[in-house]
Amino acid sequence: MSLLFGGLCQVGYVVRDIEQAMRHWSEVLGVGPWFYKEAVGTTEFRYYGAASALPDLSIALANSGGVQIELIQQRNDAPSLYLDSLKNAGEGMQHVAYWTDDRFDVFAERLRARGYVEGHGGRMGMRGRFAYYVHTDLPGNIVEISEMSGGKGEYFAMIAAAARHWDGADPIRRIGAQP
Repeated sequence: MSLLFGGLCQVGYVVRDIEQAMRHWSEVLGVGPWFYKEAVGTTEFRYYGAASALPDLSIALANSGGVQIELIQQRNDAPSLYLDSLKNAGEGMQHVAYWTDDRFDVFAERLRARGYVEGHGGRMGMRGRFAYYVHTDLPGNIVEISEMSGGKGEYFAMIAAAARHWDGADPIRRIGAQP
């Protein structure tokens, strides 16, 4: 439990092959079901404080207990911490995330007051804001804060509920896929 942000909500991984990563997590580690969106609609994006090209992202989400696991594959070369992490450390854990309904700006200020800078941030669709913060003392220790407005909170609650009752069937659920 963080005295500043509450409980850890998510652990994010950057991957080069999201399909393979989902299969591994579900078949080998028994985590699922995965809610997979091949093309996430990033509508606003900043990289180190400047407006930036939108990353083309595929994201898969599942819960393991009370913690959400996020798999992220970037499909273009727009500047982002996702690509920075892949370049500097390879595939693997990239960030931890804390969520808030109404304290996004407070959480961001707490990080900045402790020497963190926003590496990238923005908004996906009409859902709430997100921002990833880095610190020179621990450059591989990225902290995301995510606003649960715009339906994101309800979506994440549905994913958590599905995991609680998952029996191993239908491990990858494609969101917005054509039949």
